[in-house]
Amino acid sequence: MAPPTSRRSGFSKRQQYSVFTGYLLASLGALLGLVLLVFSLWQPMAMQPLRGTASNFTAPVGEVTGAVRGESKGLWRRLSGYWRAGSQNAQLREEVEIARIQLAEAQAVEAENRRLKALLGLSSEEVEPIVATRLVGSSSSSARRFAYIGVGSAKGVEIGMPIHSERGVIGRVLDTSLASSRILLLTDTESVLPVRRVSDQTVAFAEGRGDGLLRVRLINLGLNPLEIGDVFVTSGAGGYYRPGVAVAVLTQLTPDGGIARLIAEPSATNFVVVEPIYEPKAVEAASIDDTEPLSDNGLIDGEPGN
Repeated sequence: MAPPTSRRSGFSKRQQYSVFTGYLLASLGALLGLVLLVFSLWQPMAMQPLRGTASNFTAPVGEVTGAVRGESKGLWRRLSGYWRAGSQNAQLREEVEIARIQLAEAQAVEAENRRLKALLGLSSEEVEPIVATRLVGSSSSSARRFAYIGVGSAKGVEIGMPIHSERGVIGRVLDTSLASSRILLLTDTESVLPVRRVSDQTVAFAEGRGDGLLRVRLINLGLNPLEIGDVFVTSGAGGYYRPGVAVAVLTQLTPDGGIARLIAEPSATNFVVVEPIYEPKAVEAASIDDTEPLSDNGLIDGEPGN
C-alpha cells in the first residue's frame, strides 16, 4: 500500500482554528506586555495606580508565603542549632546579638539626651508606631532593592514613613496603595541615610550599594578615624528617621569611610513597625526647596523682594 502524500495529522478545521487562535492570543499578550513595559519605563508614576491595584490583590498571597517562609526559617534555624551546638546555644547567641544592638542604641540615646539638654527647651518624646505588620516580600534578585508590606493608606501609612524591625532601620515608605505599600530599602542605590558613630558622634552618610551592603562616607574628609566593628545609628538629620536607631556595623575600611553590614537584614526579618516621620516640617521644607522654581532674579516665584 502506497504511503499517503500528505503529512498532516488531520484535516479538522476546528483544530486548525484552535491552534491559530492560541498563537494569535499569545502574540497579542506578548505585544501588550511589551507596550506596558515601555510605558512604565517612560512614565513610571503613571503606572503607580496599576501597581497599587496589583499589590492589593497579591498582598494576601504574600501574607501566606511570608508566614510559610517564617515557619520554614524557624525550623531550619532550630535544626542547624541542634547540629552545631544545640538549640539553646543558638537562642543564646541571638539574644546576645540583640543585647549588643540595644546597648549601642542606648549609648546613642544617652549621647543624644546630653546634646538635647545643652539646647534651650528641647526634649525627646516617645514615638508611638503607626502600625505593626509583616514584611510580605522583597526584590532580592532585582537591581533595585524594594520590599513590600501588607498595609497601606487605609491604616494611616504615608510616603516617607520609616520602617523598623526589632534590630534597627529597614528603610522608608516609597509609595502606598489602599492595602499595601512599597518600601525603599537602605541597600538600594537611591537610598542615602545620615548616620553617626556611637562612640564619638562622628557624622557620615550611609549610601546603598545595591548588593546588600552600605557605603559609609565621612562628611569631614581627611584622616579616616573609623575602625572595623564600629556601630552606626541614625543621626536624625533630614527629618525622616528619629535619632539613635541602629543601622550598620563597619566591616571594611576605605579612604573616605568604609563598607558596612546592615544590622536589620531584610531577608531575615518577618515583622516590622511603621513609625511616623520624625520631623514632618523639616521634610516638607526640604521638599519645597527642591520643587519650587526660581525666577530670573533668583527668588522663589511668588516671594516678594526686598
